[in-house]
Amino acid sequence: MSQQCCILHEIVNKMIRYHFPFEDNIIPRNGVYLLFETGEYGHDADRIVRIGTHTGPNQLRSRLKQHFVQENKDRSIFRKNIGRCLLNQDKDPYASVWELDFTTREAKLNNGHLIDSAYQSTIEGRVSDYIQKHFSFCVLAVENKPERLSLKSRLISTISLCDECAPSVEWLGMSSPHEKIRRSGLWQVNELYKEPLNNQDFDKIEVLASESR
Repeated sequence: MSQQCCILHEIVNKMIRYHFPFEDNIIPRNGVYLLFETGEYGHDADRIVRIGTHTGPNQLRSRLKQHFVQENKDRSIFRKNIGRCLLNQDKDPYASVWELDFTTREAKLNNGHLIDSAYQSTIEGRVSDYIQKHFSFCVLAVENKPERLSLKSRLISTISLCDECAPSVEWLGMSSPHEKIRRSGLWQVNELYKEPLNNQDFDKIEVLASESR
């Protein structure tokens, strides 16, 4: 699997790279995004550390804003995972509150009293600062939702199955409470170690990448 992962990194590292702050109108409305993180390398290139997409039509830009801008960890598992690591590094007891999901009315009624709004806002600010300063991304423009989800899954599996694409010892994800994140070197726990990219996928990725250079 290392050869496929190496080829993938060669392809995507030649694509247009977006950094914060990014302009909405130059980012595709639909697609699969691949995140890179400062200081992380694989196959003599910037290492892919997360792959994601969106479910609603034309919502890629909105999804990226949920990660980079909107300070609500319950709307972005990526933000939640970054916060977990920052709190774990500090051995901060507020980590137990950060774990809770307050998206439902019931959750707010049952556990809302645990929230320190001012402190939570501070943590959200730290998460935003880290993401905005340390992450960049490229996009494979894919209009069809099933195709996006399928491609995302196989991209994640290809990287997680690679023995050579490992995180650095300084990687923030090493402070994650999730063993899957620490082991895979990816900011995700789903779609790991499943079906990798096939030859047809690589042909498609080559075409998509060539449109973003």
